[in-house]
Amino acid sequence: MANDNPTSSDQVIPAAGNPAPYLQNRELSWLDFNERVLEQGADESVPLLQRLNFISIFWSNLQEFFMVRVGSLTDLSLVKKHIVDSKSNMTPSEQLRAIYLRCHELYPAYERTFEQVRLLLNKVGVTHVRPDELTDEQRSYLAEYAEANVTPFLSPQIINARHPFPHLENGALYIVVRLDEEADNAQDQAKSEHKKKGKKGKKSKGKPAKESTKNASLSQNVGAEGTMLGLIPLPRQCARVVKLPGDGFSFILLEHVVEMVAEQVFSMYTVKHTNVICVTRNADIDATESTDENDEDYREHMKRILKKRARLAPVRLESERELSDTLEPLLLDRLNLKKHPMFTTSVPLDLSFTWDLASHLSEKQCAALVYPPFTPQWPACLDRKRPIMDQVTTGGDVLLSYPYESMDPFVQLLREASRDPHVISIKITLYRLASQSHLAEALIDAAENGKEVTALFELRARFDESNNIEWSQRFEQAGCNVIYGFRDYKVHSKICCITRQTDDGIQHITQLGTGNYNEKTAKLYTDLSLITTSPTIGRDATEFFRNMALENVSDNYDVLWVAPLQVKPLILKNIDHQIELARRGEPCGLFFKTNSVTDKEIIDKIAEASQAGVKTVMLVRGISCLVPGVEGYTENVRVVSIVGRMLEHSRIYGFGPRTNMKIYLASADLMTRNMDKRVEIAWPVLDEKLRDRILSYIDVSLSDTAKLRELLPNRRYTPLGFFAQVSPEGKTIRFDSQAHFMDEARLKARMSTEVEVEREVEKREAVAAAEPETPVAATVPAAAAAAPAGAATPATSEAATVLPEATSTTSGAAPADAAGTSEPALEPDAIEPAEKATTTAILPRVEQPPHKPSLLVRALAAAIRFSNRRK
Repeated sequence: MANDNPTSSDQVIPAAGNPAPYLQNRELSWLDFNERVLEQGADESVPLLQRLNFISIFWSNLQEFFMVRVGSLTDLSLVKKHIVDSKSNMTPSEQLRAIYLRCHELYPAYERTFEQVRLLLNKVGVTHVRPDELTDEQRSYLAEYAEANVTPFLSPQIINARHPFPHLENGALYIVVRLDEEADNAQDQAKSEHKKKGKKGKKSKGKPAKESTKNASLSQNVGAEGTMLGLIPLPRQCARVVKLPGDGFSFILLEHVVEMVAEQVFSMYTVKHTNVICVTRNADIDATESTDENDEDYREHMKRILKKRARLAPVRLESERELSDTLEPLLLDRLNLKKHPMFTTSVPLDLSFTWDLASHLSEKQCAALVYPPFTPQWPACLDRKRPIMDQVTTGGDVLLSYPYESMDPFVQLLREASRDPHVISIKITLYRLASQSHLAEALIDAAENGKEVTALFELRARFDESNNIEWSQRFEQAGCNVIYGFRDYKVHSKICCITRQTDDGIQHITQLGTGNYNEKTAKLYTDLSLITTSPTIGRDATEFFRNMALENVSDNYDVLWVAPLQVKPLILKNIDHQIELARRGEPCGLFFKTNSVTDKEIIDKIAEASQAGVKTVMLVRGISCLVPGVEGYTENVRVVSIVGRMLEHSRIYGFGPRTNMKIYLASADLMTRNMDKRVEIAWPVLDEKLRDRILSYIDVSLSDTAKLRELLPNRRYTPLGFFAQVSPEGKTIRFDSQAHFMDEARLKARMSTEVEVEREVEKREAVAAAEPETPVAATVPAAAAAAPAGAATPATSEAATVLPEATSTTSGAAPADAAGTSEPALEPDAIEPAEKATTTAILPRVEQPPHKPSLLVRALAAAIRFSNRRK
């Protein structure tokens, strides 16, 4: 859920003076956001396994935060130049101290939440067992299991003068083993005495048998001198979750199994105690560092940079239990860390295993512990039985709302474009792709079919670099024209332009999105995707790709706003216009939906608008450096946040009062890095129906009483359920906007399917009424009559009409839900136009009695017609 973390470019040298009271530090605001994620793990309305997953998201968010933000600040703290944060006037060192203090406050809450969920899961048969909770039977089982499945893969290490401290990988788990120094000394003394007595011969005969056995053991199993520390990396070849015998699903984690066998692994030493540790390393690398682009392929340069990232300096040390007075200073010294970034927690140091727990449970058991499955629905505005290209070129603009509606129509559009003889070229920007991508395969197919395919890959998409490198190589091999964007700017835009040669001239089909072309995240992130044949937008899209190919930053666009030259200046200009309206006493207003707000110029301008009387509503999922409700500054600004099942990711800018608000969709958050350091796109919503649909979306989101929380002037957020209403019976009523959008998408898809069925039936009735009654033989085509018995009969266009029963299972989105899967159908056969489906036998028309629409179908159709009349 922590997406596209900013870099050190947010740090500037501000003018002298105290920070404005309506500003706050972005790092501390981000930690507040992650606390809201953690609180979803404590929300009793969330199913238990989903609560555990929210805790896992908190963990992964915090890990990335340390790798990127803390890493960046650590680097800045070493710079001799005096650098301070533009919002809080804090130096990097001051920010680091504040971050560590805040994290030390969050860790106890993290432990409490995890333990609460762990115990609740234990009660329903999903038992996470700790070593001290094992039964004798389970211990016996683990001893055998470890010997067969774990010990062969262990690579233990000792640390002494001859074995230097090893490189600890970023995020990897290690079992650290404290070896007893006194035992080493006793061994040395015993070995010395044993040698002396061996030389005297006779004196050794009177030694007790027990002591002789001990000395014999020492002579056979002796460890290296000066060794007080051992390490065992957690083996990657072994399953992290180890199932235990017993009722229900009981499991123990691999690191605790390795701890149990540590004494056997280090049998030549005396093991004093063990612990589990994890090191987090700085990952904030500069991709432009040390490269001569004339001599080195950029993709090879990025591969080298990624290897460098793995060895950057540590920024955090975690341990499952308190480190001893001997071990703590030793590790901190070897890792070059101070005590502040050291954290002790009883929560497993890697929570990625939580996402796989559901696969170990029965379907019935799992159903009670997770959200009801939701499949992104086929949009009601598109007919699955007709080619998408025909619909978008003749039916006006199409707006898809992910994840409530599926990305399938856009993927299908690309598939159709790859085969369309009229398509000349397809151009697209790619920031993050799924590791297995139908969209990418469609583009590769287009290139292999002779289309001109240009793909702009942003190889610097943080933590997706390797995936993008692999895809870019595949694209090149398929014959695509691959470019890598700008040296100084990341290309974060999401735009695709399909160019066709028609009888009326060149036609552009342009797709613009607020989110990435990633089928996986399109099922989890709320985003908006516009498909349009607007000639103006098409010309701008063509100009955009021309500028990208020439690495040219330009503002030569008619309707698109393109950063870094246009987006911020035009936002500021439109806010200024609202300020003018307010001062003239005319209706005005501002709305922004964004992931984060950090840009000081925009924040200052919003504060100026507030002081002029402009009412501003901001729906900000993550960071808000703007503090609302500060008297004399931002009392007309309201900042709210939704953290729920879906990750709020769409970006919407609104200028003016609701009645005539100008709506822009965008790929850019209101952050300095997006405005000044990236190529971003914002575009107007020109279609009135789509504008009304977005306004309705905003209204519903702001009506949320289950997940919506408000940022207060004291910089804290209202608690979950703060806006919930209480019924006369005393029952708390919570409205979840995301659940509403899921239900709405299902209903629209179902009604659309029913209407399609009714149209099909009416069409069949009309055809049947128009045909004269003729003998059966007369209705059989001559070719069919002449065909040998058992031969397949070719279907004519009329005879291939799909039966209502077949249509109801091929054109609707419900079957995926019925099958119990949360994944939408993306296989080629599943998203081909449904007109290819035919009945297995073609019957004479007279033998088909007219079908009357069901009462449900007629009622739904009537409701839709009534709704359309009202509109």
